[in-house]
Amino acid sequence: MLAREFTQHIESGAVPKVVLLCPGKGGFNKEPFEPVLADRAVDLVTKKFVDPSLRDLVHTVFYADETAPSAVAGESQTMPFLAERRVVIVRRAEKYMAMASGPRSPLNPLLEYLKAPADTTILVLVASQIDQRKALYKACRDSGLVVECHPLPDRELAQWVLAEAARLGKRIERAAAAELLRRAGGQLGDVNNAIALVASYVGEAEIIAERDVIAACADVAEETVWGLTDAIAASDTPQAVSALHRLIALGKNPDEIIGIIHWLLETAYRAAPQSRLEVKSQFVANKVGPLAKRLGFEKTKAACILCTDTQFLMRCTGVDRTLALELLVIKLAYRPRGRSAA
Repeated sequence: MLAREFTQHIESGAVPKVVLLCPGKGGFNKEPFEPVLADRAVDLVTKKFVDPSLRDLVHTVFYADETAPSAVAGESQTMPFLAERRVVIVRRAEKYMAMASGPRSPLNPLLEYLKAPADTTILVLVASQIDQRKALYKACRDSGLVVECHPLPDRELAQWVLAEAARLGKRIERAAAAELLRRAGGQLGDVNNAIALVASYVGEAEIIAERDVIAACADVAEETVWGLTDAIAASDTPQAVSALHRLIALGKNPDEIIGIIHWLLETAYRAAPQSRLEVKSQFVANKVGPLAKRLGFEKTKAACILCTDTQFLMRCTGVDRTLALELLVIKLAYRPRGRSAA
């Protein structure tokens, strides 16, 4: 099943007890997994089946590289408290997918659970990589539903831009949408960040024209977002914090800011010579090339991980989100005194 079809299942309430969100078939000259579609599916399941007032009691998020499969199985078997269903999310499930099966495999408790999943639990696994020969994939396929989250073709990308702009209360002209996609590429995370930047740029205006896309990418991004990441790359902590505060002053909320930071760091990682990945948009590649060179490959990887951890902290705890952003920026820009450039 495709991700867009799964959305209809969620809206009708017909969600199986086990769902695997994973890559689809290759094609369109793009990577086989679109994480934004998987995240949207997770958010829709949570919104549909989790009462916000009971979230702490019946909603659990695990990371497979930090959690034993037995813990996931145990949580999934636990009866929900004051609710009909419990929702359990397992991110980075490709870690489990890579595990060998066998009599002593740590994966066995989860595989046993999948043979007879609880009626009161919706277990959602998100895996950026799969192997259809593995026991976990077969168990998810046999006991639940496999949802393919492959990148959108160009026609659907254009529709996505129109819909996202409408969600922000804007109408984007088709020429503007085409220019935005030319600059952002085909990854939905990049596209959504570009739409948010342009929508912020036009302010109260209802229509986004092609000239707005060109102006927003040239001005807002360079003066704010690029200024922030340049300061981080230069280990200029005061300038980095100042740039962060300028972004906040522009009206950008913390969730949007950390999304932009994560996008820039991930794009810099892709642009690094050591990376096997690539930046699909030549415009973006030209913009992040100097940043990738200044940060260095290893620092970029560590920065991406730190950004992801902070994003999880902001979403799943009561931490002050602005303070969490400030700490993230300080950590990214920090360089101990006396340490050599090497």
